[in-house]
Amino acid sequence: MDRAPGLSVRLRLTLSYAGFLLLSGTLLLAVVWVFLLRYVPDPPTNLPPVRVPGAPMLRGPSRHDLLVAFVPRAAEMLAFLLVFGVVGGWVLAGRMLAPLARITDATRMAAKGSLSHRIELDGRKDEFRELADAFDAMLARLEAHVAEQRRFAANASHELRTPLAITQSLLDAARNDPDRDGGQLDERLRAVNARAIELTEALLLLSRADQRSFTREQVDLSLIAEEATETLLPLAERHGVTIETSGDVTPTVGSPALLLQMTMNLVHNAIVHNRPERGVVRVTTSVRPGTVMLTVENTGKPLASQLVSTLVEPFQRGTERVRTDDAGVGLGLAIVKSIAQAHDGTLTLTPRAAGGLRVTVHLPAACGRRG
Repeated sequence: MDRAPGLSVRLRLTLSYAGFLLLSGTLLLAVVWVFLLRYVPDPPTNLPPVRVPGAPMLRGPSRHDLLVAFVPRAAEMLAFLLVFGVVGGWVLAGRMLAPLARITDATRMAAKGSLSHRIELDGRKDEFRELADAFDAMLARLEAHVAEQRRFAANASHELRTPLAITQSLLDAARNDPDRDGGQLDERLRAVNARAIELTEALLLLSRADQRSFTREQVDLSLIAEEATETLLPLAERHGVTIETSGDVTPTVGSPALLLQMTMNLVHNAIVHNRPERGVVRVTTSVRPGTVMLTVENTGKPLASQLVSTLVEPFQRGTERVRTDDAGVGLGLAIVKSIAQAHDGTLTLTPRAAGGLRVTVHLPAACGRRG
């Protein structure tokens, strides 16, 4: 944005310091003048002059004499205060605004794309130090976010390229082998295309959650959990997994569609990444002061803490986890995390001592809740 040129902050502060100092000096001299006038009155004109033997005639000092003696000295003092205020104010303003110059330089570097630079302002805590620390923290978050977005774009490009490459290979093979079974080719192309569509829809859902472009309304998380488990019950039966649900009424505010997708992703992951036989998935909703909780845990192999910490990253699949045709596209927990954050909530993953994973979503409770 183009702006009209104006006085710098340093010059304005200098003029303010000088003006304040000049005003203070003027008030001080005015007080001195009033004090002198009080104790040096004009002598009566009808009194004879004072005669001292051997000396010229003397008359008492008058206000005129005081004015003649005081005003030039006062003017010189005010001129000195003005010069001193301008010079001293310029130096003091420069020292006070030096941290602001460092913050400005860091801002310009960040605007050019250098997010790794930090101000790291020294000294005791004051307004400039708090501003610098807050700016450093913002740069750190931006740098991490940009790095995450770059990794996500690279991973998404790789994941999207895979089905396209498979499709191209199948088409090339069909062209080179005219006698190939067309039904088998059609089936494989449909499977690859379905996976590409699933991945694209997951990316769109993730983008929607990150942008928070949804309408909020009051919803009951326990009803959403019941709907998700009922929808995924056939999948659980196919995998030989039992789903157990329990909990309290958990009112919160958000998008019913996104919260349902979040819950279905959690339950889907718990079903797919479970024991091959007699696996269990437990879905629980509970209420805490100001918070509602959705907990989904499953049985399975023991998971290392280092592995669990990476599961929320997009396209990150643990090598120890079971990989089946129903395992999804690697965005399930990433979508869950984005939806939870979009609803001002948090996501916590904890490995179970007996094996499997416990996932807990904390969301703000709806205001005005009773009971």
